[in-house]
Amino acid sequence: MEVTIIRHGKVKHTWKKICSSEEFDEECRLYDIAPIEEMASASVTDASKIYISTLDRSYQTAKNMYGEGAFIRTELINEVPLKSAFDIQLKLPTWFWNILGRLQWLVNSSRQPESKLHTIKRAERFTQDIVERNEDCVLVTHGFFMHTLISVMKRRGFNCDKTSAHYKNGEVIILTL
Repeated sequence: MEVTIIRHGKVKHTWKKICSSEEFDEECRLYDIAPIEEMASASVTDASKIYISTLDRSYQTAKNMYGEGAFIRTELINEVPLKSAFDIQLKLPTWFWNILGRLQWLVNSSRQPESKLHTIKRAERFTQDIVERNEDCVLVTHGFFMHTLISVMKRRGFNCDKTSAHYKNGEVIILTL
């Protein structure tokens, strides 16, 4: 069984450099609805099943790479949502909001929309589903979520052709079982 994981294309969104908590939350929302930059269609693995997240950037990426198709949308491979770490009017650097929000996710803070434990459960559920179907497939998903998904798949016995601290937009990773 071969699973091709693709990180979505580059998003056309310029983040504010500094923002209040409310502005950061709005920036996250705007990023989630922004279009992606044009991508050259790539000759990537053909598969009868192409799974995409429910976020539009994964659909746009799949469409750019595979043309119009019957993609299977699932929330199980959505990006890990991010929210400001606390409410404050003081404007702080965007990198600060990102790091603190991800640290809260890591320690399962209720402030974040999803905990690390929930993210792992989503990845495990999706992995279980595709293993039971035992068919080659393509997943178009998101950078932060990919780390959890790939870790879960490795624990299930998948071999990965490469790992990275930062997956690039459009990057293709192959896992085999």
